[in-house]
Amino acid sequence: MKRNTLIIGIVSIIAVLLLSACANETEENTDTETESNTEEEMDMESESDSHEGMDHSEMNMSGSGEVPKDLKEAENPTYEVGSQAIIEAEHMDGMKGAEAKIVGAYDTTVYTVSYTPTTGGEEVTNHKWVIHEEFENPGEAPLEAGTEVTMNTDHMKGMDGAVAKIDSAEETTVYMVDFVPATGGEEVTNHKWVTESELSPIE
Repeated sequence: MKRNTLIIGIVSIIAVLLLSACANETEENTDTETESNTEEEMDMESESDSHEGMDHSEMNMSGSGEVPKDLKEAENPTYEVGSQAIIEAEHMDGMKGAEAKIVGAYDTTVYTVSYTPTTGGEEVTNHKWVIHEEFENPGEAPLEAGTEVTMNTDHMKGMDGAVAKIDSAEETTVYMVDFVPATGGEEVTNHKWVTESELSPIE
C-alpha cells in the first residue's frame, strides 16, 4: 500500500509539472502572438499614414495672397473670382465640406512632390500641391515624374529651398481660397492651392 501511495504521489507531481509547463508555453505563445499582432497593427497604421501622404499640421493655412509674377490668371475659370464653392479636398482637418470664396484662379501645372524638409526630419511624400511657377528655374512644363527641382515656396515649414522629386503632374486651373473650417475656428485666407477637381458648386 505504501509503495502504491508513493507511486501515485510521484505520478501526481509529474502531472502537475507537465501541466505547469504547458500553461507557461501557452502563455508565452499568447504573448508572442499579441506582440506580433501589435507590430502588424503598427505597420498597418504606418502604411496608412504614408498612403495619406503627409502630416499637414505645420502647413501655413493662411497665405499672404502673393503669387509668382509669371503665374497667369485663368481667362474663363469654372469658378470665377468672388464666387463660392464647396471644398472636396481634405488636405487638412476642417477643409472638406467647407464653403470657399474664390479669391484667385490661375491656369498652370500642379504637382505632387516628395522632399526632405530643410529643417530636418522624415521625408514628406505626395504633398499636394506645388505649382510650376513655385520651382526655381523649372524649364518647360510639365516636369516628368522623378525629376528633381528646388522649391521656392513656403506652404510648409522646411519647404522653401528643399529639393523636390516630382511624383505626378496635372495641367489644370488652381484656386486660392478663403474659408472657415467645417470643424470651426478662425477664417483661413488666401489658402494655396485647391485644384478645380477639388471644388464642387454650391447647390
